[in-house]
Parts: sequence; structure tokens; C-alpha cells
Amino acid sequence: MVSKETNGVIAVDVGGTHIRAAFFLDGEIEPLELKRKDTKAPGENSLDRLISLIKSVWPGKGTVTCIAIGVPGPLNPMTGIVNCAPNIDGWKNLPLAKIIRSEFNTPCKIGNDANLAALGEWKYGAGIGHNDLLYITISTGIGGGIISGGDLLVGSLGLAGEVGHIKVMRNGPMCGCGKSGHLEAVASGTGIANYLSEQLASGRDSILGKNPSAHNAAEAAKKGDALSIEAFERAGSFLGQGIASMLHLFNPSIIVLGGGVTKAGDLLLKPFRQSLELEVLSPAYLQNLKIETAKLGDHVVLIGALVLART
Repeated sequence: MVSKETNGVIAVDVGGTHIRAAFFLDGEIEPLELKRKDTKAPGENSLDRLISLIKSVWPGKGTVTCIAIGVPGPLNPMTGIVNCAPNIDGWKNLPLAKIIRSEFNTPCKIGNDANLAALGEWKYGAGIGHNDLLYITISTGIGGGIISGGDLLVGSLGLAGEVGHIKVMRNGPMCGCGKSGHLEAVASGTGIANYLSEQLASGRDSILGKNPSAHNAAEAAKKGDALSIEAFERAGSFLGQGIASMLHLFNPSIIVLGGGVTKAGDLLLKPFRQSLELEVLSPAYLQNLKIETAKLGDHVVLIGALVLART
């Protein structure tokens, strides 16, 4: 607990593995206090752990003007209800904002974690100076968020921005959401790993082991492994196809790419750029378009929650 007299906000990033909470002084973007704990623990539910973590960063004196929380999965930022949160037991139709407001007698806002990441990168990261931004995170799955005209696009029920679930392949592989052919199913880390597993099972030659991942495929590709190179070319091609459709809808001035799979660099990004150029309706969509990697790292959702708290 912060002991000196302070005024500010508390930002929280709830993940399936960890919860991060931070207290920020008014006008600052570096946290005065930052703590983390596992989301799950024997004998204690995740909501109780969230509340205790917020208490641990609460200032001893002064005022917290808002608590803002980033949560994975679909939610309604207007009502403060979490529809469901993947990998967090019991978080279904959860009135999270109301619970936190009642517990702390403080205003509370919630937002989808990928949307808040877009907000963070726009305000303090790679997207500074751009009021039309497309943020895509490519990791185990694919998520994202859209800034349009300087505003976060959330939609009528707060469900906008599910960029990973654009359909790019008819009768394609099953996505984690239960539908087939989505961008996430073919271009995420999971999608890359699943493709490699299928090809290996069919007898393809590769230096990869029996349980391939996007990470070890990137290492194998650097050593010249043809199947691994092919897997990234395939993922990049589908990524270009999906993002071209997003350019047609939103016409951003910058695309910010985050997530662990982007660490593969040109293995993914070169075929992505080539595909994007082929798929856009007109070269005008690429005019002055910047493509940047995310800059805020692991704290991107926390910083996005900070922006939300101050909005």
C-alpha cells in the first residue's frame, strides 16, 4: 500500500495466468506502485484475488478517482458486465464494475484487454500522432482494437474489434471459438502449430520435433527448414488477406502489430506485406500507411486501462 498522500487512478490487467494492478499518480505514466499475483490459487476465487490486489496498491492517503480493468473476452463497457472471460472460472455474466464500485466506493470502468492495448499503443506507444489506428496482437490467438477518429471503436454492445474472427478460409481449420476458417485459426501461434502438426503427421520432412510451436518453427526456419518457412509464409499470407479487409473498412494511417509471433520478424512480416499489397482494393489504402511493431510490451493492457481511467 502506498503510504504518502497521493491522488491518482488504479489500472488493472486481468489475464488467465496473472493479474497486474498499478497505482498511477495524476499526470504520470510510470506507476508509483505495481504488483502482480497469480489469477488462480487453491481455496480462493479469482474475483477475491483481484480485490485483494487492488487493496494492496491503494494509497494510504489521498484519493483514487477511478479503477479501470482490462479483461479478456467479450464484455459490455457500458453496463460493466463481463459476458465471459476465457480461462477464468465463474466469470460469466459477471457485473464486475458494479462489484468493484461497491467494494471500493469508487468509479470503475472495464474494457476488453485487446481494445485497451490499442488504446495504450495509440496514446503512449507506437501509435502516437495517429488518430486512425489498427492494433493487432498475434499470439496464442489473434485479438485487436481499432481507433477511429481518435476514439476507441467498441460498438453498440462493446463487442467490436474481434479482428481474429474475420473469416479468411472457407471450410478452413477450426478456430478456438468453435467456428471454422477464422484468421486466428490460420495465422496465430496456435494456427501455425496446428498446420505444422498436420503436415508432419502426413509425412513431411522437417527438423521440428513431434510437438511444434511457432517459437521453435521460427528457430527451425532460420536454419533453413522448408516446412517451417512455408508455415510462416502461409500465416503471413492469410494475415495480409484479413488485414486488407480491415483497411477497406477503417482506412487507418497505422497498423501496430504486437504479440509473441511477431518476434519471428520477416519470416512472418515479409509474406504479410506481400499479401497485403496483392489484396487491397487500391494502392491508395497503402499510401503513407505505417506498419509498426508494438512498443509497450507486457504492460500494454495496463497502460490502456490507465488511459481508460483518465477518459
